[in-house]
Amino acid sequence: MTQARVFDDRVCALGEGPLWHPEREQLFWFDITGQKLLSRDGDTQLDWDWDEKVSAAGWIDRDSLMVAGQTTLWHFDIRDGRRERIVDLEADQPGNRSNDGRADPLGGFWIGTMGLSGEPGAGALYRYFRGEVRQLFRDITTPNSICFAPAGDLAYFSDTAKGVVWKQAIDRAGWPSGRPEVFADFSGVGLKPDGAVCDAEGNLWIAQWGGWRVACHGPDGRFLRSLACGAAHTTCPAFGGSDLRRLFVTSATEGLDDGAIDHHAGGGRTWVADMPVRGQAEYRVIL
Repeated sequence: MTQARVFDDRVCALGEGPLWHPEREQLFWFDITGQKLLSRDGDTQLDWDWDEKVSAAGWIDRDSLMVAGQTTLWHFDIRDGRRERIVDLEADQPGNRSNDGRADPLGGFWIGTMGLSGEPGAGALYRYFRGEVRQLFRDITTPNSICFAPAGDLAYFSDTAKGVVWKQAIDRAGWPSGRPEVFADFSGVGLKPDGAVCDAEGNLWIAQWGGWRVACHGPDGRFLRSLACGAAHTTCPAFGGSDLRRLFVTSATEGLDDGAIDHHAGGGRTWVADMPVRGQAEYRVIL
């Protein structure tokens, strides 16, 4: 089992949404509870405060990101911190927030929503595509694991609360085609799939909330190997580095009592490991 090391020692209550910007060669990630976007420029730690919970991002160009907020998809300027509304996201549901999200091969952006207190079935899965947000799936409690196969013909997503990861065929325009199929069901063994990413070989790297690791499953769903992290609640992986052979992993202290936080000293930090496989470059969001 490969072991990750600390990349950034700032403690996030709910670290999430790591994104390696391929043009800047820079990692961005979030503390949802802390309402922050974080990054690093070499050894310099960077952060931006938000007025709402923010959870995921896609890159638009070298200097701007699409940021998923609690009620809005934002255009964010990395250089000066300016942000402008792109489109509403469940603005009529103040009890919800965004969660996991990722850009798709056609320049769209898949984003999940959930209840602020994890209310059962309160969330949904949406796709932003060229100015429009369309609901794809509903009645989801904790949407996660959004990623795309290298061939561009499959999407993956999960409901952490159910312990199930699904695969979904997508058509040439990037929309779901047919019904989702179960890719992996962890409910029987008590594992909770969180964020996920596909490597260049089509394997799925799935963070396991409470599992101290990121698990790698082949395209057929079989478990292959794992990456150990010094945090119980791993939340989401992202491939990065100049050759896309580093795996970054966010984590959380949420869900640990005070004594457990002291015991799990690595919780909430962002981790990294050198990998034997190469990742895929993140797709650009097209506005």
